[in-house]
Amino acid sequence: MRIIRTENYEELSRRAADLIAAQILVKPDCVLGLATGSTPEGTYKELVDRYEKGILDFSQVSSVNLDEYKGLSGDNDQSYRYFMNHHLFDHVNIDKTRTHVPNGLEPDSDKACADYNAQIQAMGGVDLQLLGIGGNGHIGFNEPCEEFIVETHCVDLTQSTIEANARFFASIDEVPKKAYTMGIGNIMAAKKILLLASGKGKAQAIYDTCFGPVTPHVPASVLQLHPDVVIIADEDALSLAKEKGAI
Repeated sequence: MRIIRTENYEELSRRAADLIAAQILVKPDCVLGLATGSTPEGTYKELVDRYEKGILDFSQVSSVNLDEYKGLSGDNDQSYRYFMNHHLFDHVNIDKTRTHVPNGLEPDSDKACADYNAQIQAMGGVDLQLLGIGGNGHIGFNEPCEEFIVETHCVDLTQSTIEANARFFASIDEVPKKAYTMGIGNIMAAKKILLLASGKGKAQAIYDTCFGPVTPHVPASVLQLHPDVVIIADEDALSLAKEKGAI
C-alpha cells in the first residue's frame, strides 16, 4: 500500500489522472473500474481535458462501475449512469456500449447481481479500479458489517450513507434505500487499485483503512491485503494519521 500525500484537492485530482492516463497509454484496451461521488469529479475533469488536448484516446477502453441505486433508471439525474455520462463518457471518445453499470431497474436482485458478476468476468477483470471512501470506511456500497461480501450484491444503505447522499436529492426521503454494488471480492480482484480521499471528514476512515486492523467493520481496511494499492489523499484526509505519527 503506497500513500501519496497532496497539498489539496486539485493536486489530488491531477495525480489520480496521471495514474489513470498511464494505464490507458500502457494498455489502450484496458478495463477501468470507475467510481462516482464528489471526490473523483476533479479526476474526470482532468481526464476530459487531456482527451481534448489529444493526449488520451478512450476508443478502446472498457469500464465497469462500482454501483448503482436500485430503482433508478440511467436517465434519472441522480443515477450513477447519468453521473458517468455527465462527468466523463459524454466528453471523450469512449464507446458507451463498452461502459457498464449495474441495472438499477432490474427488480430481481439475484438476477441483477448475477448478470453483473458475469459481465465483469466476460471482460477479463479490471486492470485499474478507482475508489472513493465513505466516512464510515465503505468502498462502493460495501457498508460496515459482520463479514466481507465477495460478489455483487444488493445492499441496504446505512443511515449515515443515506444522509451523506441526501445533498444530491430534493429531500432525504427521495434518497434510494438500496443499491447494487460490486462486492469486496470483485474489488480485490482488480490488478491495481487507486483510492482517493479528500477532506477532514475522511481522516478517521483513512487512518483506520491504512493503520487499523483488517475488519469488515471498516470495509476499506481489506485493501491492506492487496498487492498493488495506491492511496492519494490530501493533507486534511491524512491529518489524523499525521497527528498519530503514522506518517
